[in-house]
Amino acid sequence: MRPLLVATTSQHKLQEYRDLLAGLPFELRSLHDVGIDQDVEETGVTFQENARIKAETYCELSGLLTLADDSGLEVDALGGEPGIHSKRWAGDVDDDERNRRLLARLADFPEERRTARYRCAIAISGPGRQTLVVEGTCEGRLAFEPEGSNGFGYDPLFYVPELGQTLGQAPAEVKNRLSHRSRAAHAARQLLEAPGT
Repeated sequence: MRPLLVATTSQHKLQEYRDLLAGLPFELRSLHDVGIDQDVEETGVTFQENARIKAETYCELSGLLTLADDSGLEVDALGGEPGIHSKRWAGDVDDDERNRRLLARLADFPEERRTARYRCAIAISGPGRQTLVVEGTCEGRLAFEPEGSNGFGYDPLFYVPELGQTLGQAPAEVKNRLSHRSRAAHAARQLLEAPGT
């Protein structure tokens, strides 16, 4: 099993990638696992640019094949916000408070104007190799109140019409089939299966 560094300190995200990339000949490791505690400044203006910056920086620091993502929520009524600032746009607050603030911004919008999408870009960088970037999206709309305790981030607010429920209500195996990260990971999986990776 070859090591694959997943550029995260989140155990939620690491486990999600272990599930999504199960069966590949890689041992997934977090930044903590390899002793890296350096933050990378995300200076890109797109999810793809930020994923590339993280993958290339952590690859250089670790010397390992590295997978990094950048993802977030784009709300049409808010001109695509919070977008690349999804985690920090409401300040240094927890998920529940961030969700409350988003709902407050959308209070006057009817259901048909609450369309949104989750977007995820994944970059894979290896020593001496060209960095490859793939993307996945999941379309939906924002509920009027949080529902469900599965997932994290905006999942309890993100209603997926084809499921008839929020990602916060969906079991992990369902989310791992439909989410933006799962769709990007499916494309990343094909890259990791390619000869010479």
